[in-house]
Amino acid sequence: MLKLKRIGKKHQPSYRLIVDEKRHKIYGKNVEDLGWYNPLQDKFEFNKERINYWLKNGAQATDTVHNLLVTAEIISGKKIAGSIAGNAMHRI
Repeated sequence: MLKLKRIGKKHQPSYRLIVDEKRHKIYGKNVEDLGWYNPLQDKFEFNKERINYWLKNGAQATDTVHNLLVTAEIISGKKIAGSIAGNAMHRI
């Protein structure tokens, strides 16, 4: 699974894009580091070849990572709406 791992200081978030098992905790060993994302400066750098490799081998991206990859034009498609709002609608 492709997911974001938070790094950085308090009130200065930055993230690493990692490949890890779905059930593993985010803070610990991961399979591979694929890039970084800084939401405060809205900058990112991703390893396009390795991301495409993992997606072809069955890795799934979280909703947020999917939206970042669409923005970076690494994958094509529409952005996914927030999962919090989607889950709230299912409970009604």
